[in-house]
Parts: sequence; C-alpha cells; structure tokens
Amino acid sequence: MESSPEGFVPRAHQAPIKCPSAAEDPDQQPTPTVSSAEFLQFKKKAATIVEEYFSTDDVGATANELRELRVPCYHYYFVKKLVSVAMDRHDREKEMAAVLLSSLYGDVIDRPQVYKGFSKLTESCDDLSVDIPDAVDILAVFVARAVVDDILPPAFLAKQLPCLPDGSKGAEVIHRADKSYLSVPHHGEIILQRWGGIKSITVEEAKAKIADILEEYLAAGDTAEAFRCIRDLKVPFFHHDVVKRALVLAVERGGAAEGRILNLLKAASDEGVINESQMIKGFNRLTDSVDDLTLDVPNARCLLKSIILKASSEGWLCASSLKPLGPEPKKKAAVDDTAVRNFKAKALSIIQEYFLTGDIIESVSSLQAQNKSCASSFNAIFVKKLVSAAMDRKNREKEMASVLLSALSMPPDDVVAGFHLLIDSAEDAALDNLAIVEDLAMFFARSVVDEVIAPSDLEALEEEAGRRKAASSPGMLALRNAHALLGAKLSAERILRCWGGGGGGKAGWELDEVKDKIGKLLQEYDCGGGVREACRCIKELGMPFFHHEVVKKVLVAIIEKRGMDERLWGLLGECYGRGLITPNQMTKGFQRVADCIDDLALDVPDAGEQLGRCVERAKEGGWLDASFSVTKPGLQVPDGAAIGVCS
Repeated sequence: MESSPEGFVPRAHQAPIKCPSAAEDPDQQPTPTVSSAEFLQFKKKAATIVEEYFSTDDVGATANELRELRVPCYHYYFVKKLVSVAMDRHDREKEMAAVLLSSLYGDVIDRPQVYKGFSKLTESCDDLSVDIPDAVDILAVFVARAVVDDILPPAFLAKQLPCLPDGSKGAEVIHRADKSYLSVPHHGEIILQRWGGIKSITVEEAKAKIADILEEYLAAGDTAEAFRCIRDLKVPFFHHDVVKRALVLAVERGGAAEGRILNLLKAASDEGVINESQMIKGFNRLTDSVDDLTLDVPNARCLLKSIILKASSEGWLCASSLKPLGPEPKKKAAVDDTAVRNFKAKALSIIQEYFLTGDIIESVSSLQAQNKSCASSFNAIFVKKLVSAAMDRKNREKEMASVLLSALSMPPDDVVAGFHLLIDSAEDAALDNLAIVEDLAMFFARSVVDEVIAPSDLEALEEEAGRRKAASSPGMLALRNAHALLGAKLSAERILRCWGGGGGGKAGWELDEVKDKIGKLLQEYDCGGGVREACRCIKELGMPFFHHEVVKKVLVAIIEKRGMDERLWGLLGECYGRGLITPNQMTKGFQRVADCIDDLALDVPDAGEQLGRCVERAKEGGWLDASFSVTKPGLQVPDGAAIGVCS
C-alpha cells in the first residue's frame, strides 16, 4: 500500500497528521498530534523491529516494516530506540545500527527525524549512563558516524550544545564527538573501522571498485550508471577518493578523457552525489601528491591548475577553499618518462627479491646496474619504494629496509629527497596504513641513528615540509615524533629494538647477542689478534649506529686494567682514523661510560680518575670535541679538575 505525500494515512477516528517537511528547522518541529495509544503502539512495534533486525540483519525487510507502520512523524523514536539498544550490545550490533540508519536515510526516515532522534539521545544520555557505563563515548561515536555518513549535519554539534545543561552527559557527548573523533586527521576512516568497518566492503575493495567505475564511465560515457554505482558503494565519507582518482585519470590521459571526467565531477556536484567537502578533499589530496605525479606526467602541475580554473569558472568548485599548489620545484636534469617507469618496475623487483633473500650485496649491485649514472631522482624513487614496501609488511622487512638503506651509502641529499616523496604521499598511504605516522617516524629516526642522514638534514626536512604541509598532516606528525624518539635517553638502543635488532643478512639479532659479539672480538684482539682483522669484524657487524658499544667496552677494559692496555687504545685510534667509528659514536661511547662510572667505581675505586685521563688523551688526539665539558661528580682528571660528560 502506498503512502500519502506526507507519508501517513490517518485512521478513520484520527485527525490527519502533518509531518514537518525537510525544509523546516528540526529544532522547531512540533510534536505530532496523535493519541498516546498510537505512540505506545508504535514504541512496541519499533522495539520488535529493532530486535528482529539484529537477529536477521535484513535491511530491506526492516525498511519495509518501518514503512508499513505509516507513522513517519515518530521515526525519530525509532532512531533513538535503535541506537540506545545497540549501545548496550556488541560492536557487531553497533555497526549494524549505523549501517541501517545510513540505508534508511532519505528513503524511509527523513532528515528532520534523524536530527530529532539524535537530539533525544543526547538529552537522555544521563539516563543511558546508569545502565551503560561508557555511554558517553559510544554515543559520541554514533554522532560522529552519523556526521561522517552525511545523515546528520555537522552543524548539529553547535546547535545542540546550547540546548543541553552544562556538565550534563549529553554536553560531554557533543564535546567528545567533536574533539576526539571529528577533529582528528582521517577521522572518516578511523570512525568507520571503530566497530569493524562496513560489512559489505573494505577500503581496498572500495578503491578497486571506484577504479572500475571510472574506467567503465570513460569507456561508455554513462553518467547515470556511474552515479548509481557510486551510490551503491554506500561510502559517502570516501567519495574524496572518487574525486582524486578521477583527477589523476584526467591528468594522465588528457584530451577527451579530461573533458568526460570534468563533466562527471560537475554533474556529481550539481546532483549532490558528491558533496562539497568531499570534492574539496579530493582536490586537496591530489595537490598534496602532485610532485609525485610529475614523475610520470611532467606537466601534471600545470594540468591540475588548468582543471581547477575550469571547475572554478563553471561554479562547482570553490577554489579559495583548496590548498595552494605552491611554487614549481627547482628544475632538475630531464629524465625520460619511459626510463622512470622502467626504473620503478626494476626497483620494485629488486626490493621484493631482497625481502626474500636478505642478500645486501646482490641488492646493492642490482641497484647500481639499474642506476649507472647515480641519478639523484632515481635514488630518491628507490628510497621511497623501499620504505613504502617495508611499511606494508612485517617488522622483519622494516628492519631489513633500514639496514639496506644504510648499506647503500647514498648521498644524504638523495635520501632526504626520497623522504620528501614519502611525506608528500603520507596522507594517501594513511588510508591503508593507520600506523603511517609511527612507521615513518621510526624510519626517519633510524636513518639518523644509522648516520644515513645527519640530524641537521632531518631539521631541514621538517622546515621545508612545514612550508607545504599542515602541522597536523601525517608527514609533519612523523617528523615531530622522530625528533622525540631521538631526544629520549638511550634512543639508539630503543630504536634498534623496535623492529627486532640489526639486519642485513643478520636480521633478527638481539641486542645482547650484538654486545656479546663485540666483547668476543675485543677479547680476541687483546689476546694477540691483528688490528686489520678486528676492524674487519667490527665493520661486518653491519651496525655503524651501535659502534658506541665498541668504544664503551674498550674504555671499560682500559679502566679495569688501570690504563695498562695500550693495544685496545691503539685499536680505538685505528677505528677512528679509518672512519669506522665516527665522532658522534665516539662521543656517545665516552658518555655511556661516564653515565655508569658510579657502578664501575665499586670494582675500580679510581675509575673516575682513569676515565679523566682517557678523556684528556681523546681530546689531544682530536677524537672528542673540546666542548665535551659537562661536570659529573666523581670524575677527576689527574690535576684535580673535573672532567666533562657530553650531555
């Protein structure tokens, strides 16, 4: 039986109900004039429908049952009942409730009723908290999910808050939904996955389907069919990916394909298939990664500018809301597009082979063969591909990637350029890898610990990226986290342990095992071994970032022998002279001995004086900087002056 235009057919003994139209302000809607008996009957049936839905998971049947009640003016109560029941169930039911609301919105339940239903929920949150201890957080997620699914306007938060008493649970819900969920980067994806994600499709599947829809549209030109397929995905919060992928196709193919894509996006905006915020987000995502796109399409920046101008002139894009494209990067030696594509494919093959075999020498040789001219742009691409591939895998591969990066001995500028590419693509990568910030931060920090780049390079990287990226972007967050990791006490050891120890054919070594190997090679040298053999063994450890342990063990041995071991001191000088132990590692080694001098003094009472002599000798030899002068109690040089510890 079909409903009237108002959605309700009155019974003979009742006056007709006039439901508020969607144009009316939801806050000003009057309560429908129906009998209390009618309302009680609706409440009972609504409760039954909710329970049946959680049992059957049949959205279509639930929609039909609710429609057949023919009381649309009470649909707000159904919204409240559905959510309140789901709040006291498992994540499965919470996700089912969110999906049902999104499915019923517009066709069965109109916007004012959804708005009113959530208003009632926030008003009754104090009562809900009596039976559901974490009601505030759960309801905050429901509110945020409704905003993300475009069934509740963002203005709901600002309009509903003044209607709630200060200090009430409802007010807390509004604050939490805004600050803890809707204001964080990539909130749409995070909220979606809070209860296990959409039941019918994953992010990867959505991307694949979007790519297929766009390809079919370019082939057939059927706009209506494309819109139907986009709507059927039921991922309105992910429509920015439709925009971005469409723009990439327009830039890459140009000509007729560009015209069709722009027509599609214009129609999608005009018909409300893709809302304004998703349209802007899609354009901004391509703006962030346009430098990466120029590797395949050299004039991508100019083409994107042209597209933005066309869209703005046609009135379906607000150019003032977009991120600035920024200045054109400095021109570098032209690289053939075909050569770039071929190198990318070869680089990926080298990386995959390395992850299977762990053969560093073969990987280095293969890269040199593919990049005979040592082109900086190719080196940067390899760095990006290596780190990106590792972040999609387990800790073993992440450790192996860091070790290979150290073994390649690339110019620091090339590595930094690769890190720039990673930062530019971080927002896209975050859609697939929610731990992108933590992973990138660890790679940045590890590169400094391994002395692949200098600390000043990391600072310059952050300064330059800060001109192009928002402070809250994944790349900038990763850079700040990297600085925090490096600033912590014993940072090198912690960073080493994060992925399970040293790699490079030795992937998986534990820290204690490395210390034991260093101790044994020093003992062998002290018992008459050759200095060349000792240096070779230290180098073959493949852990230059941990050479401060060699310095520490040598110093401890010298102190325990009361300075009578010139062989070990000579080994330290030989390692420093060969560049095997860098000034940074030498300083760290002396600092670590100074930090534990009180423990050492229990066995060697004059340990402080012995270390003081070593510091003076190291300064005379140029191993330590003259500024190595932070006073520590108990450390005295022979003439009584306090020596320093590097802070």
